[in-house]
Amino acid sequence: MRAVVLLVLALLTAGCSVLSIDLSPRIRPLEEETVEGTGDSKILLMDLSGFLSDESTSNLLNITAPPPRVPLLVRVREELKKATDDPKVKALVLRINTPGGTVTASDVIFRELELFKKEKPIPIVAVMMDVAASGGYYVALAADTIVAHPTTVTGSIGVIVLTFNAEGLMQKLGVAAQPIKSGERKDMGSPFRPMTPDERAIFQSVIDGLHRQFVAKVVARRKLPDATAQALGDGRVYTAEQALAHRLIDRVGYMPDALEVARQTAGLDKARVVVYHRPRQYRATYYAEAQPLDGGLGSLGALGLLTGPGPKFLYLWLP
Repeated sequence: MRAVVLLVLALLTAGCSVLSIDLSPRIRPLEEETVEGTGDSKILLMDLSGFLSDESTSNLLNITAPPPRVPLLVRVREELKKATDDPKVKALVLRINTPGGTVTASDVIFRELELFKKEKPIPIVAVMMDVAASGGYYVALAADTIVAHPTTVTGSIGVIVLTFNAEGLMQKLGVAAQPIKSGERKDMGSPFRPMTPDERAIFQSVIDGLHRQFVAKVVARRKLPDATAQALGDGRVYTAEQALAHRLIDRVGYMPDALEVARQTAGLDKARVVVYHRPRQYRATYYAEAQPLDGGLGSLGALGLLTGPGPKFLYLWLP
């Protein structure tokens, strides 16, 4: 009651001024929580799950996820910066459960992990869960050791761009697009008309260039001959055992195995496994996921990312 009275008095004494009250929820700084182990040294467990994107999700109806949301790239950078500033963090375990995402987001995360290793030269272990395909595998290549769960599906080395043609539907509705453009190909990829052979060739050239970049990282990080990497990078997926046989990963195991690899490579007898999370997020064990990203691939938000606006170049396994 007292708060209401004070609010009324503030309004009355404000005169002609404008009183602005921001009631939107605040995003709190990351907090650290120990989920397993003892000792002074720390192994940071970081999540990469869902659709990898550098955008805020929105669908065709412009419906966005309720705030507060921390974009994926922001959270990755924030966690790595916090780990860099903590001298007790001796290893990083990257838990991956994603079919991939946009080319840019995948490449940015890979680059952030590389920069992290330069600033803080500690072991990075990637552990794959259900799916670590395409962009998920691309990101895993930044790790020093890759461990796949026995039931993991990985691989899908390649690029895809999604377009759709709604011209027939628009004709049935009696609607026609009338673009005014500065050049013949300014609207290439438009859903309102068929793609010409020349435009398809242009898109293919972009895809081929992005695919070469992916394969080059496989060659460099996995120490494979170019011809072998090219053959493996035809878009197919692999089981954990197949990936191991092709030297795309280092071992098959479970989360405790990945943590043990981190301890051994960091030269630690014992260490605490820690996670970073926002207040009120549940992170009691190392199987608990971080704050959900901007929706899984099946959500309306991710669907919006795939369908508009404009074509999206994706390191994504999309059956």
